[in-house]
Amino acid sequence: MERGRLSRATASRPSELPMRVQDSNRMSTAYTTPRSKQPSFGKLSIAKQQSGTSERRTSFFGPRMSGASMPRSSTMSGFGGTEKIKDARPLHDKSFVQQCIRQLHEFMTEHGYPGPLSPKTLQSPSTKEFVKMFEFIYRQLDPTFEMPNSKVEEEVPALLKGLGYPFVLSKCSMYSVGAPHTWPQALGALMWLIDTVKIYWNLSKQDLLFSDFREDSDSVEEEYNKLLHDYTAETYAKFMQGVDTFEDDDEIFLSKLKKLYNVDDDLLNSMEEKNRILTEEIERLEKESQKDRLTSKRMEKMKLQCDLKKLQDYRSNLESFENNLQAKASELTDELNHAASSLELLKQEKVDLQNILQDQKFTPADVERINREKRELQQTIASLSKALENAEQHKWNEEIELAKIKEKADLKLAEYHKLARKLKLIPVSAENAGGRDFELRPFECGPGNIQRMTQTQNLLRKLVSDVEEENSRLANMKLSLQETCEQLNSDILDKNNDLKQLREQIRKVDERLDSDQQELAREEQGWAAEVEAAENHCKLLEKKVNCGYDEAVQQQKVAQQQYHIVLQETNEERRTVANNLASVFTIAADHLSVTEKCLEELHGRVHRQCSKAVEDDEAVVQKVRETLADFKSKAKRC
Repeated sequence: MERGRLSRATASRPSELPMRVQDSNRMSTAYTTPRSKQPSFGKLSIAKQQSGTSERRTSFFGPRMSGASMPRSSTMSGFGGTEKIKDARPLHDKSFVQQCIRQLHEFMTEHGYPGPLSPKTLQSPSTKEFVKMFEFIYRQLDPTFEMPNSKVEEEVPALLKGLGYPFVLSKCSMYSVGAPHTWPQALGALMWLIDTVKIYWNLSKQDLLFSDFREDSDSVEEEYNKLLHDYTAETYAKFMQGVDTFEDDDEIFLSKLKKLYNVDDDLLNSMEEKNRILTEEIERLEKESQKDRLTSKRMEKMKLQCDLKKLQDYRSNLESFENNLQAKASELTDELNHAASSLELLKQEKVDLQNILQDQKFTPADVERINREKRELQQTIASLSKALENAEQHKWNEEIELAKIKEKADLKLAEYHKLARKLKLIPVSAENAGGRDFELRPFECGPGNIQRMTQTQNLLRKLVSDVEEENSRLANMKLSLQETCEQLNSDILDKNNDLKQLREQIRKVDERLDSDQQELAREEQGWAAEVEAAENHCKLLEKKVNCGYDEAVQQQKVAQQQYHIVLQETNEERRTVANNLASVFTIAADHLSVTEKCLEELHGRVHRQCSKAVEDDEAVVQKVRETLADFKSKAKRC
């Protein structure tokens, strides 16, 4: 068998002697037709050593590649020519690459790939992983195949070339298979190898086109060697006699080979006609897939309508937020009116008590003591009134600060939306949104909003990765798109200017945030000091009231001893005065507790609102920072 192969390879070489007569009708070139041009009749070339036999058997019957019409000057063009076949597959199309990755993952999983494999790994595999996948697929053709440990970057392209891969896989691309500019070509080679495996399996499961070639290969091989030897001897003898054309011998030899392999000319012609019809249909479908400008304009109109709807929704949200603020302001006004009415009631009670005291008869000591208590109570009322005014002023200041913080948050949200619109991320129907919602809606809270913000961040990260892949694809097309590159360079300059402006804005926002945090810390310290002062003042009042009460008891004992005659009248008056004083003290204490409670509630409400505003502001600032960092990295890569 090996001798037959060698004799065929030797006999099929063209003569190295110079031609005596120039002739364009030479048949000897049919014996060296490359594998990439001819189909195999019934037996698939599995290893490199068997490729020579497969070539010699199938090279005589290909369309327009053999016979008397083949020019002699193209004898070695199938092996030594420098012309490269252009790959018509859209290997740089993202959707096509993802489809190939899914098919590769399904094939490897279904047929028991031994190592771990995931679609994420297939996005950018290493050279080692690529070699393992290639070895696994090649073993479907040749179970005894073993990949060498050294010079893998030379062995893989050589194996593909031996199988008849029509495109070039360079040796340097094997050093970095997972790179964005080399992985599509390597993936295309793996998909071609998988298709070859499937064709081999289909041919091995059914009857071959030429049964004699499969059942009695040894006898056919011997017959073929005999025919080739006779043809070579006869033509060489004529060549030595001065003959340079062998049309009759070529026709006789070709008819014998067709008879030997049972070639059906009608079947070959029908397959050529079918191939021509399918090619014309593909060209027609490609022409029909052109985009219509009217359709693009309609899509743009729909996008503008969606933008208008989003703006209207945003306006309605702002109006609802304004109504909520007005409702809160009305509630605070009602509380303030209620506190003022309580103050008026206390003043009226004070006037009534003063009238009662004026109508009663007291000793000079009682009058002096009552006046002293009156002054103390007046001072207490004045301090409480001042504290109330301070609390109201503080509430007003906090409301102003809250409004300022809200305005800052609205500005930052507007900046985010402006950037998103520039990048065509919003609305949902935008060009780069891909049907996903990147818009941030204000004045929403809860775990749902946090989850939505997290999803939006993940979508933005995925969008950035997609943009990076698109940039790598554009880098591969750089040589054929010079004018587009110049336009992109000008766009990059514009983006750098925008990036500088955004950095300045980020710096200003950070400074404002730091100043706001310091201001809030100082305000919290002031509030703590005020609370501590109020507690000390309350303790002092309690101490003074207790001291005054003890002095009153002592004076009562002295008055009993000195004015025993009027004891009955004095006791009656003392009980009346004691009841009045007790009611006054009770009212004052109740008023003080109610005022403290109101101040604590007001302080807690203001603190909650401030903390909520600060948290919302920090979340928005963090999101804007992440978005700006992503776009900053994108601009640097561009």
